[in-house]
Formats: sequence, C-alpha cells, structure tokens
Amino acid sequence: DSTTIDKQGITPLLAEFKKIDAIQSRNDVLQEIAYLQTINISALFSLAPYQDEKNSEKVAVHLFQGGIGLPDRDFYFDKDSHYETIRTEYLIHMQKMFVLLGDDSVKAKEEAAVVMRMETGLANASRKLEDLRDPQANYNKMTVSKMNKLTPSIDWKTMLANIGAPKTDTVIVGQPEFFKYTESMMKRTSIADWKIYLRWNLIRTFAPYLSSDFEKQDFYFNSTILNGTTKQRPRWKRVLETQETYLGDALGQLYVEKYYSEKTRERYVKLVDNIFDAYRERIQNVNWMTDSTKQKAIAKLNAVVKKVGYTTKWKDYSSMDIGRESYVQNCINGNIWLTRFYLSKLYKPVDRTEWEMTPQTWNAYYNPSNNEIVLPAAIFIIPGFPDSIADDAIVYGYAGASTIGHEITHGFDDEGSQFDDKGNLRDWWSTKDKEEFKKRCRQIIDQFNQYVVLDSIQVNGEATQGENIADLGGIVIALEAFKKTDQYKEGKPIGGLTPLQRFFMGYALSWYGQYREEALATRVKTDVHSPNFLRVNGPFSNVDDFYNAFGIKKGDAMYRPDSLRVRIW
Repeated sequence: DSTTIDKQGITPLLAEFKKIDAIQSRNDVLQEIAYLQTINISALFSLAPYQDEKNSEKVAVHLFQGGIGLPDRDFYFDKDSHYETIRTEYLIHMQKMFVLLGDDSVKAKEEAAVVMRMETGLANASRKLEDLRDPQANYNKMTVSKMNKLTPSIDWKTMLANIGAPKTDTVIVGQPEFFKYTESMMKRTSIADWKIYLRWNLIRTFAPYLSSDFEKQDFYFNSTILNGTTKQRPRWKRVLETQETYLGDALGQLYVEKYYSEKTRERYVKLVDNIFDAYRERIQNVNWMTDSTKQKAIAKLNAVVKKVGYTTKWKDYSSMDIGRESYVQNCINGNIWLTRFYLSKLYKPVDRTEWEMTPQTWNAYYNPSNNEIVLPAAIFIIPGFPDSIADDAIVYGYAGASTIGHEITHGFDDEGSQFDDKGNLRDWWSTKDKEEFKKRCRQIIDQFNQYVVLDSIQVNGEATQGENIADLGGIVIALEAFKKTDQYKEGKPIGGLTPLQRFFMGYALSWYGQYREEALATRVKTDVHSPNFLRVNGPFSNVDDFYNAFGIKKGDAMYRPDSLRVRIW
C-alpha cells in the first residue's frame, strides 16, 4: 500500500526512536543493543545461534564482529580513489538520512562524523575477509563468566537473557580481539554518541520499508553508489523479495506445486548420484594423497547427506504477527519471529532435516556441520529453457559442474576439509597430505591474485580460494561423470558443438551475467566468490579437456603452461 506507506512517513518507527532517546546510562545502551539484536540489527557486534563447530550435535550462541554500516571493514581504509569516494558519499548519505529524521543540516553533519568515527574503530578491530576463512582461528569457546572478564563493561548473562537466550552459559567467540576493543569503546564513548550510533543503526536497517523519501535515499547509496544500479525495481518486486525473506517456505510450497515436477526431481537425484560416484573415483586416483587419508576422505564423501529439490518439513508461520497497519512493523515482527525461531534451537537436539534455503532460491550450499549438500529446485532451472530439451552435456555442465560438483567440493576445500564425516572441526589428514593439499591451494591463490578486475583492483586470492577450489573441483568431477553418458560416448555434435564443447558451454551458462563496475568493486571487497567471468575463465584454464575441446594453444589468452595448471581434485 504505497499511498499509506508514504502518508505514514517515519511515524511507525517513532516508538523505537523514543526508546533510544530515553537512554540515560550505559546499562540502557546495552539493553537497547540487546533489543536491536532481536530485530536483526547487529549494533556493536553480531550474534547467531548455529551448530557448535566442534560438537555438531549441539547448537551454540556465536558472537562475532559487526556493527559497521559499510559492506566490509576494508571500505574504511582502502586508499584507492573508488573507496575514498564511497566514504565521502557515505558521510553525505548519513547526513541526508539524519535530516530526514528531523535534524538540521549542521547537527546532521556532526552526527554523521560521530557514526563514521565509531564504525571506523569497529572496522579497525575487525579481521579481514580472508582471515575469517580459518575455522580454527575463529573458534574460541568460552564461558559467559570468562566473556565478562574480556569485556567487564558488558554483563553477558543479562545481555543474552535480554536477547532471548537466558540459559546460555557458554558462547563461541569468533574474534576475541574485536570484543576487547568493544570494552574500550564502551568506556570512552559518551551516551550522546551512543544514541546517535543506535539511531543510525535503526534507520539504515529499516529505511527500505519506509516512505519513498527514506527509500530513495537508501537506494541511492546502497544501490547506485555501491553497485552502480541506476533504476530501482518496481515495488511489487521488492515486496516479493520481502515475502521471500519472512515467509519463504509458504511461498515455496506454492512454487513446488506449480513449477517442480517429480520427473524433474528424479533426473537431478540421479545426476547427484552420478557425480558422487565420479568424485569417489577421483579421490581414489589422485596421485598426491596417501591411501589412509583417501579412505577417510571417501568415508566423509559417503556420509554426505543429499537434499534435492525441497524440504518435506515446512516452517509454520502461524505465530508471526502480520497486519495491514504498517509495512515496516510487519518486517520488524518478521525479524522477531526469525530470532525466536533460531534461538529456540538452543538446548535441543540438532534437527538435521531442516533446510536453510527455500526451493525457489537460485542457489545451493554445503553445510560442513551437517556434512550435507542442499540443492533447491530452482538451481536446476535454465531460464527460458525447458528441462525436457536440455541435453546431458548442458545439464552436466550447468547443474552438475557449477552446482552439484561445486558444493560437494566445498566439503574438501580449504575450510570444509577441516571438518570430519560427522560435521565436527577435527583434523583427519596426515601431515604429509595436508602439506601437499595446502601447496595446491597456494597455487590457486597465486593464480587468482594475478587477475585484475578493474583498473588496479585485483581479486583477493586468499579470500576466494574456497570458491575457486570448488569451481575447479566441480568442473573436473562433473566432466568425469559426463564422460560415462551415452551422449559423450556417441560424440554427435549439436548446433555445431561437440558434446565436450557443450559441456563447457553449459558450465559457462551458469555464470552468464554482467555486473556494473561499481558492483564489481564492491564484490571484490565483500564476496568470497570471484567475479562471474573469472569463475569460468579461471578454472577452465586449468582443465586439460578444455584445451582439447577448443584447440587452445600457446599464445592464446587463456593458455597456461601445463606446469602452472592447478590440479587438486
């Protein structure tokens, strides 16, 4: 109801702002931070309940760095002119938002400077994107009483109780040094500055669901400045995305009923099995791993749970409070429901049947704690191309390599390889094999560090290594499986392309897309995936069959000498 949303303006959030304005002490600040956490605002830090990495049978409260408004900590420090411009625009954006909240321009400028100073301090205490990839280094289990000693100004028992986890006596801290910094921040920051910071966190989170003046300013910075998007999607599409966020399973039931046949599901269940078989063979045949480690790797692969298509256990949203009075209030209520849903998992056995993605999501994931591969129905759909006319070459490249093989490989990438078949963070490698594996990972890091995306902006090979390993692994595993099909063996061309060529074209189709330069610059700093074109050209240049398929020779743009081609799985 756009008319009502515009008419209401900031009114639906006034009660929230009054709570912040009423803060008088540091205890009040902490109480408000706890409340904001329950409505999905990660002020000061981030919190999430999920499986204990070293005991996958239990759900634990995880605390980790957060509290910043720019996409990543490096945005506050990178000296490249692109990021300097973003920092300038961020200050202007905050000023305009504070003016929309009713402050005069002079006060708004001062408030923006306060927020920038506080966020820059939090960013400086945060680990870099690549450093967050080490599950051992980001696992620091401690009692709540020990956490209180780390940050004496924060009573974590009260904080966790206010968030909704009163029985919690142990937490897993990702970055202890970050929380050590929050202690000094709590001591030296004035109550007035905390109010400014919390007001900013509230408005930046819910601006997209308010009247058009707030919505347009939010779009200008977060979409136009950060990603180069010049035109906003119509409201009905944005609201559909909101429905997906809060009522995804309800939408998913309709989606499956209308768009996903059992025949299609059977095809991809079989494809998953074929690719698992191919990976099993490849593990047996790798020349750099000893037999004892191979056996453990195969045992882990055999234990992987395969979830294909959609869940059979839909979420029950009947307790979510959704009304016609306020769009933004519905979103707040949706966040409260989600917070309670995830906190309710504490102190209970882990439900390994759950899905963290809806069937209509064009994505997939590997969960190391569950040792599971989750493949939503939509990931198998080739837009505008009926599944019934998709030949195996395309399907094995498009779905088999880029998704199924890719996600399986995540169980054996730089991070996933540190979890055992039960989903626990435990070293199951021999020392020799681990060193050889790291050496091969180093090769793919070095390869991708050399790619320039824009001007002087390069890919972060360390941060993207897991996805690059998975892309390469997915290709060679799915190709191995495809070579056993009748289509490959018959070798008949379609549309002038051999089956082998169609396989590679099918994979490339998965990453067919274009990003604006601004979006690329943002993604390089925030995304553990390489840009789309490098998810094709990067791994392909390591695959011998690609050279054979297209006659690649020395001097061609994608040629890499045999000695430099990365071979892992």
